[in-house]
Amino acid sequence: MGIFEPFRAIGYITSEVPFSVQRLGTETFVTVSVGKAFQIYDCAKLTLKLVGPQLPKKIRALASHRNYTFAAYGTEIGVFKRNTQVATWSRHEEKIDFLLLFGEHILSVDIRGNLFIWPFKDIEWNLEPVGHILLEDNFSPSCIMHPDTYLNKIIVGSQQGPMQLWNISTRKKLYEFKGWKSSIQCCVSSPALDVVAVGCSDGKIHVHNVHLDEEIVSFTHSACGAVTALSFRTDGQPLLASGGSSGVINIWNLEKRRLQSVIREAHDSTIVSLHFFANEPVLMSSAADNSIKMWIFDTSDGDARLLRFRTGHSAPPLCIRFYRNGRCILSAGQDRAFRLFSVVQDQQSRELSQRHVTKRAKKLRMKEEEIKLKPVIGFDVAEIRERDWCNVVTCHMDTSQAYVWRLQNFVLGEHILTPSAEYQTPIKACAISVCGNFAILGTEGGWIERFNLQSGISRGSYVDISEARSCAHDGEVVGVACDATNNIMISAGYHGDIKVWDFKGREVRSRWAVGCSVTKIVYHRTNGLLATVADDMVLRLFDVVALRMVRKFEGHTDRITDLSFSEDGKWLLSSSMDGTLRIWDVILARQIDALQVDLCITALSLSPAMDILATSHVDQNGVYLWVNQSMFSASSSVESYASGNKVRCIQLPSVSSKVGYEEQECVESSVDQNQLKKPSSATQFDQQIPNLITLSLLPKSQWQSLTNLDIIKVRNKPIEPPKKPEKAPFFLPSTPSLSGDILFKPSVTANGDEKDSKAQGLVHNQKINLSSQFSLLLQSCADAGDFSTFTDYIKGLSPSTLDMELRMLQIIDDGDVQNLEERPELQSIESLLDYFIRELSCKNNFEFIQAVIKLFLKIHGETVRCQSSLQEKASRLLEVQRSVWHRLDKMFQSTRCMVTFLSNSQF
Repeated sequence: MGIFEPFRAIGYITSEVPFSVQRLGTETFVTVSVGKAFQIYDCAKLTLKLVGPQLPKKIRALASHRNYTFAAYGTEIGVFKRNTQVATWSRHEEKIDFLLLFGEHILSVDIRGNLFIWPFKDIEWNLEPVGHILLEDNFSPSCIMHPDTYLNKIIVGSQQGPMQLWNISTRKKLYEFKGWKSSIQCCVSSPALDVVAVGCSDGKIHVHNVHLDEEIVSFTHSACGAVTALSFRTDGQPLLASGGSSGVINIWNLEKRRLQSVIREAHDSTIVSLHFFANEPVLMSSAADNSIKMWIFDTSDGDARLLRFRTGHSAPPLCIRFYRNGRCILSAGQDRAFRLFSVVQDQQSRELSQRHVTKRAKKLRMKEEEIKLKPVIGFDVAEIRERDWCNVVTCHMDTSQAYVWRLQNFVLGEHILTPSAEYQTPIKACAISVCGNFAILGTEGGWIERFNLQSGISRGSYVDISEARSCAHDGEVVGVACDATNNIMISAGYHGDIKVWDFKGREVRSRWAVGCSVTKIVYHRTNGLLATVADDMVLRLFDVVALRMVRKFEGHTDRITDLSFSEDGKWLLSSSMDGTLRIWDVILARQIDALQVDLCITALSLSPAMDILATSHVDQNGVYLWVNQSMFSASSSVESYASGNKVRCIQLPSVSSKVGYEEQECVESSVDQNQLKKPSSATQFDQQIPNLITLSLLPKSQWQSLTNLDIIKVRNKPIEPPKKPEKAPFFLPSTPSLSGDILFKPSVTANGDEKDSKAQGLVHNQKINLSSQFSLLLQSCADAGDFSTFTDYIKGLSPSTLDMELRMLQIIDDGDVQNLEERPELQSIESLLDYFIRELSCKNNFEFIQAVIKLFLKIHGETVRCQSSLQEKASRLLEVQRSVWHRLDKMFQSTRCMVTFLSNSQF
């Protein structure tokens, strides 16, 4: 285990897998895929209701029915009841592409044309398909659908163009449609009988009568690209919605046989799914741009407007930073969006507005992507002025202006900061003073200028008179920073020159040279240390006051992408394109931990509380969170977590929390990364806090009833005698058992003798199984040396059941004293004493174990007193009990003294 362990990923909404919509009562839910997990949203407000577990492979198809979700990944189908996997269907030998809910069956089709029919009645027991259909060799399935009112029949589209009608009950092909000489991408059934709509890769839509094999009408997309999704409106309006690879949604009028409206720029990527809600003028769409949207047709002209949506980054983030004391994360990505993600509640995540981008794009007849600002390459934020004026400044790729944002309203600010340099060059660095009043900008041409954030007016530029040109640096400004008192300003040039400026006078106080090209700087305002990143992959720490280098860290083997100080300044975190994240101890001047991931980290940020680390990665649209294990440990040292110079290979966090992360360690040397060992064991998080006890978290009534069972029995004593139960039917003779379960006799063979069967029945009645699950589980756990399973079992028993299990271990016929030690009841009592000693030593489930010990001694106290073999274990139990109570009593006394002192103190 290392310092940082995977927690979860945020910012993922949907993927390129079609969603599945189902209606439960008056509510509608949609199930979407997010890579290796699935999510369920409530369509009323698009709120996240459930997240499925992490699967070993990416999900390729989804289907849902009531509380069950069916997810196809690889060659297997996982069956989930809510977020718990209850079954796995494995008969396919090729990757599964499609799933279809068909009555009480699920149809699955793989890339080789194998169609299996799975029943989901008694899902946990029916793990085999009830039917199999093998499609023809020259028929590659591309879609599957069920025409309404067609009993046991499905239509399968192909990449070659033809369609086939199959009867899944008889496993026979009924008819083959010739097609339209183009690959079929999607096919849906219409509210009219015998009519389906087929979308092809050439951009044409064919409304076809499958009963007569006649085409009714066809439409052609104006935009180039395939038709990837179709849906019919079902509230009485003859409309058909179609989506293509260009991200545009077209609405077609079937009566007038023409295009009615177009939703331009509905998505930024290929539309994956479209669905009209039953008897509602609402259309839901999803695309590969990590977004899901709902459109309502309630305008006077019949056009659709955006009702509600959930979106994330459609391209990987470039910059991330914690905000609002670690509750939110600001991120900017290659999709030209500036977003705020909530770590606490996912519904609070949103994109910051860039002032009516959609309206301006329609007016200028341009795409929204062309109207939006260019990707952000750096930003800074000051929380102190959030309610007063704009408190975020961003610099953009190849842009000579900086923009400000008002986070209180989540909008772009009214001011645009433009440096007054003679030659306008793109801005490369920005910073906000600690007071939140000033923004410092550095350009590619070496110009540094200060602006007032409230008014957007320039407050002077920083010029070094020793430079040949009238600028701050002879080259690109790679970083600027301000101290905690607005006394000095630090800037760094690409050529390795670092300068300290007087913040108000804008004059150079001091300067020094790193000796190589500098690409990035980070300044810690509390301790006054400046960390620099150079082309030689070496991290250097400088004392700004003493003007000398105080630390030097080496270890990265590729370009360093980002670095960050911890809030207390003791740690420095750095990421590199070599795939590693390294944690350096500034005080000890050494590396304390390092981890390696499959995808390189491009940006990182550590929360002010140092409990969560956020990272962004190459080709990943989400933000990944890591938890700091040392913050949740009683030990003040990180030595128990840190691995020093060893690099831990670990998986990225997943969207779901139900996953076991695997890691491995490898000594940092010249070992090839391809020769690393395979993951060995899962990370364990359950650790006992020393010198403290752990409670069972059971209801108070459950463990208190164990100590008062006598009083409860007297109080609950029945007034009337119990009625005689009805006899079992004569044809179902039963046998007695101590567990209380009804056990029926085995059936008598047809050729057997009646007398022999009666004799066998008598023998069977005499052989009663005296061993219960309680004693069997206790003995197996004692042999294994691990009582965790037994503890979970008895915690689930009711007080009366646990009392009965303990009383069943009483030795009733103790006349045979010689063979008494061989009795199984005595062995179970010994195992119980060992169990009590073990649990008290670990101080787990403390109040529950105390109650069980009291009940045990009340029942078996006399047996323990009479048996010498049990007295030794009882003495050991007494010693452990005394030591634990002595430690607790000492802690309670110190606590009482502290409370008394505080209550008597005068403030």
